[in-house]
Amino acid sequence: MITILNGRAVGYDDVGTGVPVLFLHGFPHNRSLWSPQLGALAAPARTMSMDLRGFGDSVAAGPGSVDGYADDAAALLDELGIDRAVICGLSMGGYSALAFWRRHRNRVRALVLCDTRATADSEEGRQARLAMQAMARERGSIAVANQMITGMVGRTTREKNPELVDELHRMMSLAPVQGIVDALDALRTRPDATPSLTSIDVPTLIVVGDEDVLTPVKDSRAMQLAIADSRLEVIAGAGHVSNMERPAAFNHVLSEFLVSLTAQ
Repeated sequence: MITILNGRAVGYDDVGTGVPVLFLHGFPHNRSLWSPQLGALAAPARTMSMDLRGFGDSVAAGPGSVDGYADDAAALLDELGIDRAVICGLSMGGYSALAFWRRHRNRVRALVLCDTRATADSEEGRQARLAMQAMARERGSIAVANQMITGMVGRTTREKNPELVDELHRMMSLAPVQGIVDALDALRTRPDATPSLTSIDVPTLIVVGDEDVLTPVKDSRAMQLAIADSRLEVIAGAGHVSNMERPAAFNHVLSEFLVSLTAQ
């Protein structure tokens, strides 16, 4: 589906009834990243995914920022008449979820932080973002997909599920160049969210693949130690996109978490 938010087209999906859960995708993905979750959770849930600006069916509105992505998510909740939701983000979506907490915490029923980290980019990381921007402009999205695909999935997935690797590569190679460039600005300039972790006072689930080399388990453990009401789930045999690589395991831990919310 497509709606107009603040004069811009935004693509989203909205499936089911129950606890509202809004999924925010990573870089350079689109909302189809969450297809294994929409309507497939064991817990009663209203599962929603959106294309962040510049990806999928959402129009670019640079320069990119995680605050902008968070504000778009809040605007979509307004459009759908939802006061509070579980905000679930993976990688760049996790950075956006943390920005959502900073800017719209009264709208957060719970947080799910997947294969992400709280820290900002290092200087080396910021330079790598600039280099990738230049590559995207000169050689297109497929060059970005070619460079990122190995780190995007775990070793087990590469060995046992090449079809998924191909599917993810296609998703990334179809990302609009402007969306990629703007998102790299967002990634490069995002603030360090570490100081705000201790302010998180809603239930928080942290999920990470044990083969994630982009945001490894140690980053998730650091967040879990800082957030009082949090739990960490490490998914075996999964890399950076744990929700796609091990969907049954991911859906199980997320469904358990959602059930625990309704019991409170």
